[in-house]
Amino acid sequence: MSKQGQYDLKGTRKMKCHEIKQKRERLGLTQKEFADALGLGKNGDRTLRRWENGESEPSPIEYKAIMEFPEDPPFPAPANSRFTMIDLFAGIGGIRLAFQKHGGKTVFSSEWDKFAAKTYRINFGETPAGDITKIDASDIPDHHILLAGFPCQPFSQAGLKKGFEDTRGTLFFDIARILEEKRPQAFFLENVKQLKGHNKGKTFETILRVLHELDYTVHYDVLRAADFGVPQNRERIYIVGFYNPLGGKEIPFSFPEPTYEKTRLGDILEKNVDEKYTISDRLYQGHLRRKEEHKKKGNGFGFSLFNEDSPYTNTLSARYYKDGSEILIDQGEGKNPRKLTPRECARLQGFPEEFIIPVSDTQAYRQFGNSVAIPVVEAIAKNMVEAIENSVGFMNMSDKELLAI
Repeated sequence: MSKQGQYDLKGTRKMKCHEIKQKRERLGLTQKEFADALGLGKNGDRTLRRWENGESEPSPIEYKAIMEFPEDPPFPAPANSRFTMIDLFAGIGGIRLAFQKHGGKTVFSSEWDKFAAKTYRINFGETPAGDITKIDASDIPDHHILLAGFPCQPFSQAGLKKGFEDTRGTLFFDIARILEEKRPQAFFLENVKQLKGHNKGKTFETILRVLHELDYTVHYDVLRAADFGVPQNRERIYIVGFYNPLGGKEIPFSFPEPTYEKTRLGDILEKNVDEKYTISDRLYQGHLRRKEEHKKKGNGFGFSLFNEDSPYTNTLSARYYKDGSEILIDQGEGKNPRKLTPRECARLQGFPEEFIIPVSDTQAYRQFGNSVAIPVVEAIAKNMVEAIENSVGFMNMSDKELLAI
């Protein structure tokens, strides 16, 4: 090769290095995060670092994938919205996605976890505000619907009946103080189904009492994701409320009926899965040993194995990153089972394929385990929006007194 040809190759490589680094920096991602988002596999960050440093260069297919990686968020707020909403304890925006599908525009969001906030920003083009406990309710914009998937916490003052002061020190208190200040027309809350029995029922009793004292008519139900076309046995309690001061016109709401759509795990599994998701001999032997110990004790605890024909899995949890024991995929005789991939976890929760996963596998497992089964929330959101529009309609904040007529 001539010297000129060598110079041209070096120049092309240098240009590619520069373009790859610029692309990553525009996205605001670390090398590890961008490598994970690109699906470069084990040690992908090292590969990306070599590309950026000019030590090697990507194949034409890899370079094309990098350059075509979306810089515009795939799920921006709609230009023409039917209603406004705020997204508290937003996580990666699962609840927002469901309500946005029915015309909701998010005017405020809050999430304290920096990794979840990064995933949220990449997908929605907005960086959530931080710790909600440090944000004054009066600084939050007016909105029609409050959304929150809040953690289950005991109330130290439960039973003293001091209004929402009973909940001070918990994150539900922040929901209550925002409801009191902003008086949105409706709210949607999601929690683990055990909330109803938490602290001998006192926690849930306090929540309902506080919501009623804030002039909201409250509905709640436990729904299962597998009954709404999601191959996951995930049960959650959903709490819906409508502002109803002075016993005014009630919103005719009812929870959606299950579709009982047939589900099959194989429909969400990837075809070619990296070997890094196959669990080690040591981990598998530990799973087998613990399962046998539980069996001798007469209980069914231990790891759970599923295959393509399984109708659904166990509940995906935020601890899945540890050992994957609640959902392992059978790979046939002679091969250890594997964990779900992050993309499969996204599908298991009903996230669309366009949803970008810009974080490590560990963070992705936590994020999807903490999120919601989107099809269930979509069905509830549809009923909520229709119930409001078919009765009082979405109102300006100054028109709320009309609800009492």
